[in-house]
Amino acid sequence: MDNNAILGPVATLALWSMIMWVWMYATRIPAMQRAKIDAAKLVGGTGKGLDDLLPAEVQWKAHNYNHLMEQPTVFYAVALALAIGGMGGGLNAQLAWGYVALRIVHSLVQATVNRVMWRFGIFALASLALIALCVHAFIGFVLH
Repeated sequence: MDNNAILGPVATLALWSMIMWVWMYATRIPAMQRAKIDAAKLVGGTGKGLDDLLPAEVQWKAHNYNHLMEQPTVFYAVALALAIGGMGGGLNAQLAWGYVALRIVHSLVQATVNRVMWRFGIFALASLALIALCVHAFIGFVLH
């Protein structure tokens, strides 16, 4: 069994996060220009401050990018721990691929149609895969 197989999903989700970053700015910068927002004059604040100034469809990409910096940090930590601990193959690699696939689908839904109940269902399924990875890591490192 390839105990480093779980690193494929890690690299994929990291790359997907950067794709969302590009998509965010590819839509946000032109929207800011259309809204006559002079970024050079902005001081302080956060991207959330643009929620009142830019169309919601533009901000959905930014909101999703932020989401990719939240729960996936747990995924990265547990996946790397499983790989280092020799438990990154088999079912754990499959769960990791499932998690990543669901997070990508979640991104696409949030960035396009943004139906909250669809997002929630996808997020819940992804969270179950992540919980399973966390339980496997706990069993392997703490109870073993």
